[in-house]
Amino acid sequence: MKKTLCILFALILALGIFAACGNKKPQDQEPSASAPQESAEKLRIVTTIFPMYDWIRQILGDRADQAELSMLINSGVDLHSFQPSAEDILKVSECDLFVYVGGESDEWVEDILETAQNKKMVAVNLLEALGEGVKTEEVKEGMEADHDHEHEHEEIEAEEIKDRTLEEFAGEWKSLYPMLQNGELDAYAEHEAEEDGSTKEEALKELSEKWNCEATEIRIDGNHITFVLADKTTKTAAYTYAGYSAVKDEDGDITGVRYQFETKDENAPKYVQFNDHGHEPTAEVEHFHVYFGDESFETLLDSESNPFFVPAASTADEILEELTEGHHHEEEYDEHVWLSLKNASVLCNTLCDEISGLDPNNKAAYEANTSAYVAKLDALDAQYQAAVDAAKVKTLLFGDRFPFRYLADDYGLDYYAAFVGCSAASEASFETIAFLAEKVDELGLKAIMQIESADGSIANTIRETTKTKDQKVLTMNSLQSTTSTDVAEGATYLAAMEENLTVLQDALQR
Repeated sequence: MKKTLCILFALILALGIFAACGNKKPQDQEPSASAPQESAEKLRIVTTIFPMYDWIRQILGDRADQAELSMLINSGVDLHSFQPSAEDILKVSECDLFVYVGGESDEWVEDILETAQNKKMVAVNLLEALGEGVKTEEVKEGMEADHDHEHEHEEIEAEEIKDRTLEEFAGEWKSLYPMLQNGELDAYAEHEAEEDGSTKEEALKELSEKWNCEATEIRIDGNHITFVLADKTTKTAAYTYAGYSAVKDEDGDITGVRYQFETKDENAPKYVQFNDHGHEPTAEVEHFHVYFGDESFETLLDSESNPFFVPAASTADEILEELTEGHHHEEEYDEHVWLSLKNASVLCNTLCDEISGLDPNNKAAYEANTSAYVAKLDALDAQYQAAVDAAKVKTLLFGDRFPFRYLADDYGLDYYAAFVGCSAASEASFETIAFLAEKVDELGLKAIMQIESADGSIANTIRETTKTKDQKVLTMNSLQSTTSTDVAEGATYLAAMEENLTVLQDALQR
C-alpha cells in the first residue's frame, strides 16, 4: 500500500496539481490597519477524524467562518480502514494545520508530509502531543488473537523477489522445539502469555504446535542437507533449487517467500522449503523456518506448523533476547486517545497553542474559547468519575473491539472484550464467546457492550451463551466513523461523550 501511495504522490506532482498559486499564507499576511482582527486569507485546517475537527470548531468559536476546516474521514469509513484519495492528499498538502492521530492507522501520513506543498504547514500528531500519556495496546485475557506476534512484515512486491541459493542457508542449525520442551524458553512463553492475555501453559501449547518438528538439527553444506532426527538418526541428500513460492494473506498481498529445493534421493525428504523472511540474496541468515516432506511443495505451503531453526551455537539467553527484544515484537500504541476527557483537555490546549501561533492576532479569543470548552470537558469528566464511584459494578464486557481503554483507566474500570481496540477481526471463536459468556455469569453483569459500527451478532451470541440470557446489549460511540451528515445534523464531541456516560451508567447497574 505504501508503494501505491508513493506512486500516487508522484503522479499528482507530475500533473502539476501542487503548483504554487503565489498567495501568501495567513501567517505571512500583514494585518490590516482598519481591521486588525481579520486575516487576509482563511486558515486552512484539516483533521483526520471527527473529535479533533469538533475540538477545533470549539476553539475557533465565532471565528469558525474565518477558517476552512475539514475532516478527511467523513463517510463512515473506520479510521483503521481509511486510505486517502488524491483529493485528500492535495487538501493535506496545501493546508496550514493538519491534525492526525499518529498511530499505525496513519502510516500513510508520512509520505504526504514529505511532499507537502505548504512547507510552513504545522502537523500535530496526537500521540506525540500526549507523550507519556500514550498507552500501548493491551491484550486482555480471553481476547481473540488478531495477528501473529511472531513476525509482522510489510507486504512484498512480486518484482522485488529474487532467486536464492542453498549456500545462503549453509551451516549447522538447531530446532527451538526441544529447548521449548525442556524449559529453556519458558521466559519466552511467559512473554507471549503477557502479550496475548493468556496463561504460560496456553502459550507453551501454542508454541509447541507451531515449532514441532521431527528434525532437531539441520546441517547444510554446499548442495547437501542433513536432517538429524529426534532419535539421532540422519537423512542426507543433495538438493537442487526449484524456485520459490510466494505466501499471500487473505487479501492476496505477498507476506513471505518460501525458497524451494528438491531431491530424487529416496533416503531424505523430497521437498524442502526455507523462509528466513528475506526475498532476495543476503549475506547472512540469522534464523529460518523450514518445511519438508515427500508429497508436494503445495502441501508444505498449507502446513499450519512453523518449525523454527537458529544457529546451533546460539545460547538460550541469545535466543531469548532475539525473541523478546528483537523485531518480532514491536509495541503498538493504543490510538483511541480522544475517548479520554482528560486527554481531550490536554489536546485542546495544544491545538489552541498551534492555532494561536498561526493567527496570533486572535490568540486571546482562541484562548478564551478553549478555556470555556475545557471547563465543560472537566465538568463532564467529574460526572463520569462520580458515576463510576457510585456504581456497584466496576467491569465492562464488550462483545466487540475495545477502544475505550483510556476511558476505563481514567476511572478505574476493569474490562473484558472480544478484540483489542485496533483489531481488524470481525468474527470471534467459540473459545472467545464461551470465555466472555462465562465472565458475564461469574460477575453477574447485566449488560454486554458493543461499539457503534457493530451489527450485534457477537454481543447477542455471548448473551445466548450465558445462563440467564437476559442481558441488555448496549452501544457506546467510539467516534471513529462520524460522518459529514452527522456533523450537519449537529453532532458534537461533548454530546457524544454525554450519551456515552448515560450508556455507561446503565451498564454499571447491578
